[in-house]
Amino acid sequence: MAASSVRFGAGVTREVGMDLVDLGARRVLVVTDPNLVSRAPAQTVLQALRDARLEAVLFDRVRVEPTDVSFKDAIAFANAHPTDAIVAVGGGSVLDTAKAVNLYTTYPPADFIDYVNAPIGKALPVPGPLKPLIAIPTTAGTGSETTGVSIFDLTGMKAKTGIASRRLKPTLGLLDPENTRTMPPQVAASTGLDILSHAIESFTAIPYSSRPRPDRPTLRPAYQGSNPISDIWSLEALRIVNRFLVRAVEDPGDDDARGQMILAASYAGVGFGNAGVHLPHGMSYPVSSRVKAYRAPGYPDDHAMVPHGMSVILNAPAVFRFTATSNPARHLEAAEALGARVSRVKESDAGRVLADRITWFMERLHVPNGLKALGYGQEDIAGLVEGTLPQHRVTKLSPRPASADDLAALFEHAMVAW
Repeated sequence: MAASSVRFGAGVTREVGMDLVDLGARRVLVVTDPNLVSRAPAQTVLQALRDARLEAVLFDRVRVEPTDVSFKDAIAFANAHPTDAIVAVGGGSVLDTAKAVNLYTTYPPADFIDYVNAPIGKALPVPGPLKPLIAIPTTAGTGSETTGVSIFDLTGMKAKTGIASRRLKPTLGLLDPENTRTMPPQVAASTGLDILSHAIESFTAIPYSSRPRPDRPTLRPAYQGSNPISDIWSLEALRIVNRFLVRAVEDPGDDDARGQMILAASYAGVGFGNAGVHLPHGMSYPVSSRVKAYRAPGYPDDHAMVPHGMSVILNAPAVFRFTATSNPARHLEAAEALGARVSRVKESDAGRVLADRITWFMERLHVPNGLKALGYGQEDIAGLVEGTLPQHRVTKLSPRPASADDLAALFEHAMVAW
């Protein structure tokens, strides 16, 4: 179990300069995106660095839903402007980009693909410690401030993949509810539904004890399967989502709800950061990467994009109907944490009950009604399956193995949600 260091509270962003001084930093790379650079969260960070008499180097070109191309752009900038610490302020795209920058500038590989998860890349272990990285999320969803995972779109493959190592974990996550005020309601919905799926997937993943023991402790994967500690974090994240997600989306001024959701993101991050996610995430990667023209409200419209949380949740009801037979009790426990009444439900109905509860949230939060609403059709299923099959890092954690034919059926069922 790898613990995560976080600090929660309104206004903690203003402490980042003092934290960096205590870490011995003098010159700091600030990583953010073009939409945030002039807004309060990023400006608060820059002011905190000035107050602490630290030199700030600003990189504000992070791409929302990053690619290997955008990662390389950030890495090249960081190599040209050496620093001794990094601050990432933004959503999951910013935090994941900063993790990649930290790794590739500290231990440059022979080939970019060397650190990427197998079988797409070589999955080489991170050789040693990285520079201090402070992560300051402005969305409540990815939980990237607590995980050792960095996700991106490998453009040549038209599928998302990632890099995973405990050494990628940020040194500290600053969870400041004030920073989520900049989230449009549509972003709050997508990221909140990402939390929901993170928590269910990690809770229903194969047990850690069913995986083979690695030859050395350093080779133990970051995603180990469900375990007694991750279960606690995942279930509590679901309870918070049930109480506060709709409030946080429907009333952006509800600071209590938004504060609770940024906590839920980290809770789920601790859960899935150690247990892992499975089919909804594995299937989401080609959904995001193969999008043709869809542009999500509330997000940058400079390129076609399916937000990550949306691409995950659209697959989730079909998946959990499929996986419930592996452990009906776990699926019912997840449904109960999400607010479903399960006391008289038969185990044979566990998948339906959990799927129905997820779909209730999707409808209430005005998520597109299935993959068809994003422009996908029957003719795209073969490509979506092709993009899912190599995602072994997550798909092999499914409590019920899914063949290519199974995946095709799941994508077909996800075409229309209700």
